[in-house]
Amino acid sequence: MSDPSGLDPEEQEQDAAVQAREQKAYWRANITTLLSLLSVWFLVSFGCGILWVDALNAYQFFGWKLGFWFSQQGSIYTFVVLIFVYVLRMNALDRRFNVDEGQ
Repeated sequence: MSDPSGLDPEEQEQDAAVQAREQKAYWRANITTLLSLLSVWFLVSFGCGILWVDALNAYQFFGWKLGFWFSQQGSIYTFVVLIFVYVLRMNALDRRFNVDEGQ
């Protein structure tokens, strides 16, 4: 009986090993992207809204103290922007690893 893939067992094993490496690389890049974006959100929301609020309150932004603005609005705006950045980065990552949903 012939194999429908047309590959001998050694080639199938090599192909499986390549796919496993590509999957690990894809998930490593995915987790790196996720952690970097979450770090930015943490720095903006916790750092600017809580830790550095007194230093930032020395500056004004649209008539509001900057630290107060970050704690009330800035972290929300940053989160929305990070959602769009995540979508763009993941689409690029999907294309790079040939797992694009549009296939």
